[in-house]
Amino acid sequence: MSALSALLTRDIRLAVRAGGGAALALAFFAAVATLAPLGIGPDLRLLSHIAGGVLWVAAVLAALLSLDRLFQADYEDGSLDLIALSPLSLEEVAFAKIAAHWLSTGLPLTLLSALLAVLFGLPPEATPVLLLSLLVGTPAVSAVGSVGAALTLSVRRGGLILPLIVLPLLAPAVIFGSGAVEGALEGTANGAFYLLAAYSLLAVTLSPFAAALGVRFNLAG
Repeated sequence: MSALSALLTRDIRLAVRAGGGAALALAFFAAVATLAPLGIGPDLRLLSHIAGGVLWVAAVLAALLSLDRLFQADYEDGSLDLIALSPLSLEEVAFAKIAAHWLSTGLPLTLLSALLAVLFGLPPEATPVLLLSLLVGTPAVSAVGSVGAALTLSVRRGGLILPLIVLPLLAPAVIFGSGAVEGALEGTANGAFYLLAAYSLLAVTLSPFAAALGVRFNLAG
């Protein structure tokens, strides 16, 4: 097993353990998505139109719950110093942690959204678009979140600051993701899905370098 795959497997195992944050993220996502229809009312036409936006916002907020521990746990117990001395570059380490976060959090959130879409009365033709938008867009959430996690690595109570840094950067993902679902509901091709895919690709490509720079700065300090 290569060092990169070993690190990826290790981080996934830590994430799915009790206290790792993955289960908490899923529970939070389900709770928010369940409460929204109760508060809005039984108007299925209205619920179906807001389903994309509500589920996308809930997914982003749920993913943020575990992002602050992306590097923090390793930083606190000294593992990050050892990982930095390994043959892996910090860019590769950041990419492995992004992938582990998405596989343990983003992917389960995407799969769970298919069940939660029923609560909003989302039509069958729009549900695959919701799933595909989350499948394509949630890697960007993990990627952009890794930059915030790296920047707040040595900051006390950095978990409170991280959402302030990350949420504005994730606004395009929410807009394009919900826009893709809205386009499927109206039967129009608005290009939102392609913009989401481009944003996600750019985020996944650039974020490992930005996150590695943040980790390197905090380790040097």
